[in-house]
Amino acid sequence: MLKIASRPPVLPLLLAPMAGLTHSALRVILVRLGGVGLLSTEMLSARRLPVENPVLSPYLLRTEAEHPLVYQLLVTDESEVAPAITALHRLGADGVDLNLGCPAPRVRQAGGGSALMAEPERVKRIVARARRETDLPLSVKIRLGKELNERELVGFCRMLEAEGVDLLTVHARLQGEPFSRRPRWEWVGRVKRALAIPVVANGGIFSVADARRCLEDSGADGLMIGRAAAEKPWLFNRIAREIYGAALEEAPDDPVAVYCAFVRELLRFPPERRLGRLKEFTHYLARNYAFGHHLAMGVQSSATLDQAWTRARAFFERTDPERAERAGLDEVSGLLAAEVPPPSDPGRD
Repeated sequence: MLKIASRPPVLPLLLAPMAGLTHSALRVILVRLGGVGLLSTEMLSARRLPVENPVLSPYLLRTEAEHPLVYQLLVTDESEVAPAITALHRLGADGVDLNLGCPAPRVRQAGGGSALMAEPERVKRIVARARRETDLPLSVKIRLGKELNERELVGFCRMLEAEGVDLLTVHARLQGEPFSRRPRWEWVGRVKRALAIPVVANGGIFSVADARRCLEDSGADGLMIGRAAAEKPWLFNRIAREIYGAALEEAPDDPVAVYCAFVRELLRFPPERRLGRLKEFTHYLARNYAFGHHLAMGVQSSATLDQAWTRARAFFERTDPERAERAGLDEVSGLLAAEVPPPSDPGRD
């Protein structure tokens, strides 16, 4: 179990914050399948968060089942910290995470994400302010840096620990390295050995075997799973049972059932926010099939949610008929039909 500050211990399996993916629909599915110890929001702009409407915002939508839930903040200046954390207290956050690892060019150009690692004094002020503003568990997510330099990396992480960070997640790649590059889990181990707080490894975990190797190479206190959470949502359950001995009912690896559940959960979102999230999710779930690119392309080129579902249903019925037969496809089709307004009556004004 993973102990974070004074909070109750959780399974050491964390959901990575991912734009367009780690929203309420996916989180609910992960909770149902079991094994995830700590959930996360998408990366949230600290500047915009105080004025976001939690009822309308797809980034803040959540259910009672989604606990514990950490809210990740993209901060570019110390002045953004206090208003954002005040908003998180109001929203009932279970923890606060600061993003110092996002390598996206637009994020870095704005002075956030992994660009902040080049300015340790600025980061120090941001973290210190965050620590003063909240008693919630405070975590930070980083990459290994611009280049491999153990002295600089460990020094930076020790500074974070000294300023009151309760948990550190290290994505085991350099700032400019793509996801296709093998993660450097052994470098997470160098950080782990230098700190007293829990250190979590992130990057390249797509199977139980990956999880075992990562833990062996890094000695990390836990694992954070990103893209595989959307590709194989049942992976948390498998790792929890097979590595951590969790007493969980086995979750089946059933992409069709997961897809149906995802579409049902999307109906809680504002209509204009549904299709984009389905397209993003389908991109990953389609990897479970040898010809999954047909599924991904069909949904990606759809103009409406109903059209995307019709194409996805046809793919499942053709490619995975046994699972499709028991997945409740008609139920989902009925829910979507109920969402579509009836055609206008040409006999009326």
